[in-house]
Amino acid sequence: ELLYITFIRCLFESLLKQQWTLELSIQYFTRYLHILSLFCPDPCESFRCKRGKTCKMNDEYKPVCVCQEPSECPPSVNDLDHVCGTDNKTYDTFCQLFATKCGLEGTKIGHRLHLDYTGSCKFIPPCPESELVQFPLRMRDWLKNVLLQLYEHESMSPGFLTAKQRIRVQKIYDSERRLHAGDHPVELLQQDFEKNYNMYIYPVHWQFAQMDQHPSDRFLSHSELAPLRVPLVPMEHCTSVFFQRCDADKDKLVSFKEWCSCFGIKEDKNLVQK
Repeated sequence: ELLYITFIRCLFESLLKQQWTLELSIQYFTRYLHILSLFCPDPCESFRCKRGKTCKMNDEYKPVCVCQEPSECPPSVNDLDHVCGTDNKTYDTFCQLFATKCGLEGTKIGHRLHLDYTGSCKFIPPCPESELVQFPLRMRDWLKNVLLQLYEHESMSPGFLTAKQRIRVQKIYDSERRLHAGDHPVELLQQDFEKNYNMYIYPVHWQFAQMDQHPSDRFLSHSELAPLRVPLVPMEHCTSVFFQRCDADKDKLVSFKEWCSCFGIKEDKNLVQK
């Protein structure tokens, strides 16, 4: 219907501009209709809407974004398509979750509804305070090791890191003092952090910069945090609580200052190091 209305409008505009009459034979008109359709693309085809919304034509025949009906989402192919919302409800697909959220726009429920993790909802045990204290120790070590692994892959498949990033990571990689990857006790992780504090600064800054993209404003929204948080939630039961605590002022955003504080990194007055 959308394409048809747009097409007819485009057709008659073309007829008027060329001062053609409608006294065309059915055969010629059909051919003309087919040819013209090639030059009157659907306006919604190149009109982008955010997740949960779809393009429709308004009364002025202009493309606008409106909430998608969850029932119109393509069905899941298998259980791997399922996602768990922060309302602890399993949604068939990403599309269904964000379409539902869009339909709740302007409400407290909609504001609080986000993607929690991929896969069907499951029981995630509470995070005791003793384990929450240990979480940043393991997270810092993991971020450092992720960077070091990317650096190693650079020799075989360049492109993971920029030239500037490679120089910074190489300093950590070449250090004889660095703690190599492994299942270390938290006591050792704490000792290494205190002893080799400077090795952990860049990995923490780098991860923030990787996520601070839409927009790059030194604040992380829930959506920007998702690439890091979502895969961890089912595996690390302290993940959600940790990132909630990072948002110290409860403004639904994690600032660069709050991010560094969460990982025990002193505030840096310089720009985020990319």
